[in-house]
Amino acid sequence: MRLVTYLDPGGSPHRIGAIEGSEVVRLGFPGLPAETLSMRRLIELWAHPSDRSKPVATDERHAFTDVRLLAPISDPPGNVICLGRNYAEHAAESARTRGEEVARPTFFTKALTSIIGPYDDIPYDATLTQELDWEAELAVIIGREAKKVSRDEALEFVFGYTVLNDISARDIQFGYGGQYFYGKSLDGACPIGPWIITADEVPDPQNLAVKLRVDGVTKQDDSTRNMIFDVAECIATLSRGLTLLPGQIIATGTPVGVGFARTPPEYLQPGNVVETEIEGVGTIRNAVVEVEPAN
Repeated sequence: MRLVTYLDPGGSPHRIGAIEGSEVVRLGFPGLPAETLSMRRLIELWAHPSDRSKPVATDERHAFTDVRLLAPISDPPGNVICLGRNYAEHAAESARTRGEEVARPTFFTKALTSIIGPYDDIPYDATLTQELDWEAELAVIIGREAKKVSRDEALEFVFGYTVLNDISARDIQFGYGGQYFYGKSLDGACPIGPWIITADEVPDPQNLAVKLRVDGVTKQDDSTRNMIFDVAECIATLSRGLTLLPGQIIATGTPVGVGFARTPPEYLQPGNVVETEIEGVGTIRNAVVEVEPAN
């Protein structure tokens, strides 16, 4: 099932729906006003089928082309958790460029305010950064509370998957002694979507092509099979000391081909269009747009 958060043709805010053919069908839960339903709430309720049934279709339907897709989940229960240098070739290019080696999973976070929709613009402020970079990633959505789970059972805690671009301001990230949080968390630096595809439709998250194009030119082309630490290991490692909650977003790292590690380095500029694609999950498309400079 492909689950979306959307604006209907009249602009009514934050509807939750499912894609059925060429239509978006609004979802609800028995006894719960549809207006109060968010994607995070849907995930929380879905995790406890003994309390409520699964969501049901309402009578509200729209052509897919008539709605505006928003970030499928914009209110996770904490910052977006990210995994750094998790593909063998990307780890190697980072080591060559930055002199960093990978011995164990490296985690950091992106602020919630960085999240934007699958087709929203990526802001570009040259007074803030001139080294805006791309990172195509498979994102995992946690379905139920996970604490001290084993690697073997970790995938049972996955609700679904989505596409994420970990936009990074490299001059901030690598400057001032290392500013990963700020450099990764600028407004608009986390496009996700276009939907959450439920885990039952992704039988093997370690066999998906990961691609990114800038203005139609392929910059990243790899497979999740080349992750150093796979999805199950990421969840197990995090949950040993950090309770993961329903709706939590985990970005699982990016493959080789990022801009800063190229010779010469390449960075996004106003007018660029970035397409991020995960096989079997979806494609997001975001234009880079110049905005009013910060004070």
